[in-house]
Amino acid sequence: MTLIASNVDSDTERIVSYLNSYYNVPINVMVFRYFTDGGHQYLARTWLMDEEAPVPVAKGKKSTSSTVDWNGRDWYVSYGVDNRSRYWEDAKRYGFVSAGGGEWYSKTIKNLPEGARVFVHIPQNGYVAVGTVTGPPATADEASLYVDGVNRPFRSLELNGVYSHPDAPEGADAAEYVVPVEWIATVDRDQAYWQLGMFANQHSACKLRNQFTIDELSRIFDLND
Repeated sequence: MTLIASNVDSDTERIVSYLNSYYNVPINVMVFRYFTDGGHQYLARTWLMDEEAPVPVAKGKKSTSSTVDWNGRDWYVSYGVDNRSRYWEDAKRYGFVSAGGGEWYSKTIKNLPEGARVFVHIPQNGYVAVGTVTGPPATADEASLYVDGVNRPFRSLELNGVYSHPDAPEGADAAEYVVPVEWIATVDRDQAYWQLGMFANQHSACKLRNQFTIDELSRIFDLND
């Protein structure tokens, strides 16, 4: 069962998550969002539940899903760089990923656990990095990062982005949440890697189960495991 919506309230989200997680009910919500970038117009599709999550199959029916069990380590991170809110050059230089401006954007980035391996994707560009999460998420006003061996407040760094969202809806958690990452490999934005069939999602972060994407990025970034 798939529900189609332009927005999801907290009650609906809780009920769908509960039915999916505890009773294996194959229910999900598809959310469509409209946005512009550089004069172009986009209609983005996003799933409430992880799009790559396995869906229960009725007894006696053979599953045609190509998904695999999560390996317990790899995560996908979407790093949006529009509207001057954040820049990839900052994240690449200082070692972090971030998201915010509303619960929809911040709640999944806050799920990243310490020790997770993250593959970073810039929407409409491609994958630009792989790294390891080294600490818990914190708001941009409270976060600190180790730079050249010194723990420095995030706001004290020379940043291109503003990492704040003054235009966020009233009452929303408008903070930008920063997660420290030790990079294993990075490339510039204009060298981002993308190939048809690779995984992409509008959530700020989610578990990465797409083995083709993991294999391709392991080859591109010369990962040994």
